[in-house]
Amino acid sequence: MYVGGGTLDVGVTGRDLLLDSGADAEEVMSLGFGASTFRYAAPPGTVTDVDAIAGRRVATSYPGLVRAHLAERGVTPADVVRLDGAVETSVGLGVADLIADVVETGTTLRGAGLEVFGEPILRSEAVLVRRAGSERDPAVEVLQRRLQGVLVARQYVMVDYDVRVELVERACERRRVSSRRRSARCTTAAGARCARWCRGPARTRSWTRLYDLGARAILVTDILACRL
Repeated sequence: MYVGGGTLDVGVTGRDLLLDSGADAEEVMSLGFGASTFRYAAPPGTVTDVDAIAGRRVATSYPGLVRAHLAERGVTPADVVRLDGAVETSVGLGVADLIADVVETGTTLRGAGLEVFGEPILRSEAVLVRRAGSERDPAVEVLQRRLQGVLVARQYVMVDYDVRVELVERACERRRVSSRRRSARCTTAAGARCARWCRGPARTRSWTRLYDLGARAILVTDILACRL
């Protein structure tokens, strides 16, 4: 709300909170943490699809999101009850017939005798936001580049290794992970010192295969930030 009103230039919030607030703010970039799924849930066998919500009471902490989603589907509920916290208890208390809530593992819902149904209403995560339609701000752009540098760096490690000159091309062919991340190479008379980006689950396989190829002095280093 502060960002939408112009009091603050940027902010960090959940995508679900941003959309539910109705504030005059817009998402600038996703930040890769705080992931969650917003879904409907009801006692088993009572409501099995979104169309069946018509004429029923829905409890939620995000009434704006729920009303918009149901209106988009042409479904008219009996009521959308706003609750703050412990939404899963509302059905047992007789406050609502079903709920719409943030779901991570589903353990809390199952403990309350509920099960999810239908497709997710929204997949959310932490996002950077700014006022909708605001003019270009160099300071905000610098902040975005810094954040992006950290987000990219978290996906990779840097792998350095020594390898015989005649094996350099084979090492590069087999270990290249992304065509956009070029390998740095320093060649000497005795051999070559190579550095490359390795990503995600492939990292362990990468240096294991490099060793099998003949590479030695393999060093794996976390990357804290980068500018591409």
